[in-house]
Amino acid sequence: MVEPSLQLRLTQKLALSPQLQQAIRLLQLNRIELREYIQDALDANPILERQGDDAGEESPDFETAERDTGSEIPETPETPDWESENAGGDQWLESRSYENYSGESQIPDASEDTLRDHLLWQINLAHFSDTDTAIAQAIVFGLDEEGFLQESIEEVRASLAPELLVEEDEVLAVLHRIQRLEPVGVATRNAGECIKVQLSALPSDTGSRDLALRISKDYLDLLANHDLPELKKRTGATISEIESALELIQSLEPRPGARYDNRRDEYLVPDVYVTRVEGAWSVTLNPENEPGLRLNNYYIDLLRKSGGKDAEYLRGRLQEARWLMSSLELRNQTLLKVSQSIVNFQQDFLENGEMAMRPLVLKEIAETVGVHESTVSRATTRKYMLTPRGLFELKYFFSSHVRTDRGSAVSATAVKARLQLLLENESGASPLSDQELSSLLRQGGIIVARRTVAKYRESLGIGSSNERRRLYRRGSAGY
Repeated sequence: MVEPSLQLRLTQKLALSPQLQQAIRLLQLNRIELREYIQDALDANPILERQGDDAGEESPDFETAERDTGSEIPETPETPDWESENAGGDQWLESRSYENYSGESQIPDASEDTLRDHLLWQINLAHFSDTDTAIAQAIVFGLDEEGFLQESIEEVRASLAPELLVEEDEVLAVLHRIQRLEPVGVATRNAGECIKVQLSALPSDTGSRDLALRISKDYLDLLANHDLPELKKRTGATISEIESALELIQSLEPRPGARYDNRRDEYLVPDVYVTRVEGAWSVTLNPENEPGLRLNNYYIDLLRKSGGKDAEYLRGRLQEARWLMSSLELRNQTLLKVSQSIVNFQQDFLENGEMAMRPLVLKEIAETVGVHESTVSRATTRKYMLTPRGLFELKYFFSSHVRTDRGSAVSATAVKARLQLLLENESGASPLSDQELSSLLRQGGIIVARRTVAKYRESLGIGSSNERRRLYRRGSAGY
């Protein structure tokens, strides 16, 4: 018989305070979601109100409310005073680059469920574990309007850290489950992978399924060119069998989020503005980012006079109000710091355009600002910056690098800009192949493989040399 014994074990656990959890959640919300979150808080907390709701006396500050009501509220870390740095906050109104911008009023009220809402609803019903649910939500928030996953596995992991540390295999396992949700093929990288997932999900006895799956895996380029003789030669199938397989493939949806595509109703509103002030690039927050919350005088007076459960309830609401207002302030400061750091790194882009874009990763901004990479990831997701060169998502300024013959690096965005220029100036009768484009870039000092050129060309929405040649001939023939 084993006798009971006492054992001492040391373990490390990361415990997040409620306020930190709230600050993390607020940081990853976009403008519309933040507005809804604040409105829910206003509806649920009687002590909170918007500035300007009443014409009464000024709302008391936290210190006065705590002293007069006797409520002890835990201190929160002090944050820097950014008033001096935001002294030019209204200068964007005077900039000629933004004079036609009409602001928040452009955002419509979308009543239909989005692809994200539909997927989150399915995740809630799918009996995911707590960890898998967090991973699944991170994947869903990384999807674009067409339902494709734009973030890498490493970026998904970074968005979960430091509060949740997971392995790459865990993310991949959840990703495969997400891809089988409705619509099937969501969270894939491109249309080809989406078709493969949809074919794999069909019953094994589906006619022409196996041949269609083989074609989609190995001969997608021949499929795009509708080269039936070559497909017959490669697969060993008859023309009628190939046509049946093609018919099955054409019945699938290459864009998994197509039915939820409501981009025509979307209007992007910048979170930050970039202006040039006295020869330097300055970043200011959109004035609409500050919700203008304050404490309600009536309930503060009621808290002073009440006792028992009423006082306990109001003290809890006062604590929630303080946490929310502090978290909103911290969110704005983090967004401003991250945006200013990005601008400092990408000044050449602002002055000279895409060809001057520098390679940049989350880690560089995180080290400059002094935060974790996951914080930078949250601060840049679905947040937009208005510059004299246009409106860009903050994630646009991050890109991988490509080596040059001098041992330095150039950003993928700059390479795409050079590639676009080469394609615009090519001869329509004799378009450049991917190998020729690779050679021309190499002559300019940029070492890019043919496969990489093909990937960049496809991301620009430009067809292959054969497709461009056919379009040119059709145009010349007057079709």
